[in-house]
Amino acid sequence: MAAAQAVEEMRSRVVLGEFGVRNVHTTDFPGNYSGYDDAWDQDRFEKVPTMAVEKVLVYNNTSIVQDEILAHRLGLIPIHADPRLFEYRNQGDEEGTEIDTLQFRLQVRCTRNPHAAKDSSDPNELYVNHKVYTRHMTWVPLGNQADLFPEGTIRPVHDDILIAQLRPGQEIDLLMHCVKGIGKDHAKFSPVATASYRLLPDITLLEPVEGDAAEELSRCFSPGVIEVQEIQGKKVARVANPRLDTFSREVFRNEKLKKVVRLARVRNHYIFSVESTGVLPPDVLVSEAIKVLMGKCRRFLDELDAVQMD
Repeated sequence: MAAAQAVEEMRSRVVLGEFGVRNVHTTDFPGNYSGYDDAWDQDRFEKVPTMAVEKVLVYNNTSIVQDEILAHRLGLIPIHADPRLFEYRNQGDEEGTEIDTLQFRLQVRCTRNPHAAKDSSDPNELYVNHKVYTRHMTWVPLGNQADLFPEGTIRPVHDDILIAQLRPGQEIDLLMHCVKGIGKDHAKFSPVATASYRLLPDITLLEPVEGDAAEELSRCFSPGVIEVQEIQGKKVARVANPRLDTFSREVFRNEKLKKVVRLARVRNHYIFSVESTGVLPPDVLVSEAIKVLMGKCRRFLDELDAVQMD
């Protein structure tokens, strides 16, 4: 019985010790293969499309930022537009249409502030429009886009991204074309800022922890993990929410408490964290990534069927 329990623990838990981990091996068990999660991460990064600046037509740029550097900065600005409502632009098409292109105009000229104090040295007081932000980008509807998209829906995700700085007499005047693309082609199309996954923490108290030790134990973990309750006039510690723990192993620095706590991770329970750039909500990104992965699986199965028929 003890041997069977040991094998089950090895299969289901990764145990964290003071100086290392136990039950780590190279065998994969059904339902526990993290390669599926890696594939899902790849699809979320590379295959979910977004809209981003592809071409920049510079009419006038007298700022200190070179044209190619300015175009690169503009390309990395996330655009708030649902890519599912647009088509991919055909290769070789120079002129975009309302179904595959968004157009933005950026026209800013810096001037002196005639009302600034004579002894002022603050650029914010001396100059007007000396900082070019994404709020200065104006959407120019193509075709019937003005009827399809309400005002304010097509815009940069954030209006306070600094693009360039100007001084009196300097000007930026350009036109941007945004197209639909995927992160596999260029990182500017990636809809995800950071994405990660971790195994579900599993924290077990091997014996009751009471009194001042309970308070001390709660301080060894992230807030909300260990709860101290009053039971019959005694302070008693219990595991409230192990999901919140970051596994800092702070408890192992306490000679008394490290013997009463068992830290582990559940092998087949993954917690995903997705941070969107703001182009699409995280829940939409996850559902779209799953659709992409399902499509790849279907194509793979179709290819297997074709090989079997041959």
